[in-house]
Amino acid sequence: MNNTEIIHIEGLTDQDAMVLCGPSERYLRILEECTGKEISCRDSSFFVRDCTKDEAELLHMILEQLTVYIQSGRSISEQDVIYVTRMAQAGKRVDLEALHHKLIGRTQSGRAIVPKTLGQLQFAEAMEEAAITFAIGPAGTGKTFLAVTAAVAALKRGDIRRIVLTRPAVEAGENLGFLPGDLKEKVDPYLTPLYDALHDMLGDEQTERLMEKGTIEVAPLAYMRGRTLDDAYIILDEAQNTTASQMKMFLTRLGFHSRMVITGDITQIDLDRRQESGLVQAARILKGMKEIRILEFTPDDVVRHPLVQKIIERYAEES
Repeated sequence: MNNTEIIHIEGLTDQDAMVLCGPSERYLRILEECTGKEISCRDSSFFVRDCTKDEAELLHMILEQLTVYIQSGRSISEQDVIYVTRMAQAGKRVDLEALHHKLIGRTQSGRAIVPKTLGQLQFAEAMEEAAITFAIGPAGTGKTFLAVTAAVAALKRGDIRRIVLTRPAVEAGENLGFLPGDLKEKVDPYLTPLYDALHDMLGDEQTERLMEKGTIEVAPLAYMRGRTLDDAYIILDEAQNTTASQMKMFLTRLGFHSRMVITGDITQIDLDRRQESGLVQAARILKGMKEIRILEFTPDDVVRHPLVQKIIERYAEES
């Protein structure tokens, strides 16, 4: 087979085509990587080598959806190209306008944080509506970052008075005594993703100032025992590494006017094989409670390099 299919998108202007192809045709190269097809653009038409009719129809569907979004006056991103392509390959259409309309928060530089996938949109809505939200899924789906974004936005609005971020330090056996340094130096390596998200949302100086005031607290899970947290946004990250008793302890810290978000990836459990993950148990026990939302992300929600999704899918096939 050595035929070339020509794809025309109705109403596509030369300017639209330039935006669609991206800087130095970066978006076109991503589309090639996702579809395995050689694609070029000339005179606002797309030429696809060694392409069947079905493959041409799929590419037309992808390019049309991206064009509709561009013509609404918006710019697209690499992730938009990846996600629209991935969904089209699954036979689904994506309304980027509806997806990106939901504002979760803004970074310190003013950049809007919006959902990039349907799973992220459902997560954002759940965090607004439920007292406790579980987000379970693979790495790269934005669970931690979006949870911190929602927490910072709630703090800025005055909905809550403090943010509490925690993770189990299972990699060190929850016994940090053998590590050098004071408590902060011992636990910081396990809390780095949370610090990164805070610095992105608030900047280094404001993050440090709010932590010094106690408005933001970052601590290992063991330090949550015996507390009740009112008027707080409480995030438990890497929850797959909690034991059943730790998870129960954490959930019962919920106070008045507070929200909890629990994130984790049940394919990356570091507990002893004889222990059931507290996240797995909680998702089973609490399923169906109207005050609690339990969301499951899929590889389709991965917002990293396309290869990350392929790696996740290969490991899923092996397990």
